[in-house]
Amino acid sequence: MKILIIEDEHKISSFLKKGLKSEGFTAEAANDGEEGLFMAQEGSFDLIILDIKLPKLDGISVCQKIRQKGMTVPIIMLTAKDEVDDRVRGLDAGADDYLTKPFSFAELLARIRALKRRQTGIVGDKLTLEDLELNQHTCEVKRAGKEIQLSNTEYRLLNYLLENQNRTVSKTAILEKVWGLDFSPESNIVEVYIKYVREKIDKNFDNPLIQTVHGVGYRLCASK
Repeated sequence: MKILIIEDEHKISSFLKKGLKSEGFTAEAANDGEEGLFMAQEGSFDLIILDIKLPKLDGISVCQKIRQKGMTVPIIMLTAKDEVDDRVRGLDAGADDYLTKPFSFAELLARIRALKRRQTGIVGDKLTLEDLELNQHTCEVKRAGKEIQLSNTEYRLLNYLLENQNRTVSKTAILEKVWGLDFSPESNIVEVYIKYVREKIDKNFDNPLIQTVHGVGYRLCASK
């Protein structure tokens, strides 16, 4: 899980980065709002820890701009103690959760785990979304009870989209996660395989699940 920390207090940022890495996460940090917004848009993060009081661009504005870009990455907002208005504004701007300073690292980890459970439909070895089911143990894929045959690459692509369901993932992130670093960002291999997977899991169903977010990437989410 790749986490972005947007926090201008170096002591807190370093503590969080070190702690998250010790728990097996990949963590990167930005020291101001403008840098954090740029990294959020370019880095394909799985979660963002965002301080509300930042230089150059405040946390509320960063959160709003992230949501305006169509990005659904979970955001935990860090607010000052007893600042109820900040917490309300943060949630209204699109934050998923908040922590008040000072906070315990154990509580932060619990919030991260809760958001991860909320974002994915994981039940045992299965990833599910509506009537789509992928068994990570047997590698079987079914939709509406019908078994669907996928190539190895198609399976890896669908698995990645399901693990990030309801979140927009960029073409670059898909290339890195599914193909590694063997293809350049200019390659159309992602578009080709998105088409292949759509043909198999969406074409003959009334409720398509794969959405194209133009200029951003792709999202697997419940039909409207």
